[in-house]
Amino acid sequence: MTTLRDIALRLPADLLSAFALLTRLPMPNHRGTGAGSAWAWPLVGAVLGALAAGVASLGLWLGVTAGVTAVLVIAALVLLTGGLHEDGLSDTADGLFGGWTRERRLAIMKDSRVGSYGALALVLVTLARWSALLPLVFEGHWAALVATGALSRAPMVLIMAVLPNARGEGLSHATGRPSLRVALVGMSMAVAISILLAGWATLPMLLAAGAVTLLLALSALRRIGGQTGDILGASQQLAEVACLAVLAARAG
Repeated sequence: MTTLRDIALRLPADLLSAFALLTRLPMPNHRGTGAGSAWAWPLVGAVLGALAAGVASLGLWLGVTAGVTAVLVIAALVLLTGGLHEDGLSDTADGLFGGWTRERRLAIMKDSRVGSYGALALVLVTLARWSALLPLVFEGHWAALVATGALSRAPMVLIMAVLPNARGEGLSHATGRPSLRVALVGMSMAVAISILLAGWATLPMLLAAGAVTLLLALSALRRIGGQTGDILGASQQLAEVACLAVLAARAG
């Protein structure tokens, strides 16, 4: 049984592994801990949200309009992650809706080219992110960005733990499959961060993110038989939009 001492001993390696996997931030050489570090993904999201909030704060301080500042926030997140989740969203849309068989859908998702479904998904989701960010940036709700960053990474852990890998190769397969305990720790971490920063808004955020995650997971299970790294990336993007939409509605 995993003890608190075991967790404490693994903490530095898990954090380094999580940041190395999900960001383009320079990390020291280390031995990756794979799926065992998935509990820390919401922590990575919180840090990315804090960095995005710093960009937003700087933009407004320099006199940049809220609309352009919201664009800078999205651009900063894309640069910090290398567009990892956006790429997953695009491939997921192309694969799930562009093929007629499981094999064809998986082949499309593996193809680096962007199709019409993928392009439309990127445009629509990015527009939704910008629209939801606008009132939050205008009002200076920086804590909302941190809470969203944490909560939007939790669905990746849950989907990875619950659904089998559909392809048997790729980033998700290489990372491994986290245990349910790891997934629950990650989820608890995300909820705790959100409650601390967003208070009772966490509940509707969870419901909205949970709804889009469930729809995506069921669609992936039915169409390709499980999850892939692309599905995980798409879950983050959709959960982020869901959380931001809830916060924007409350801000308005």
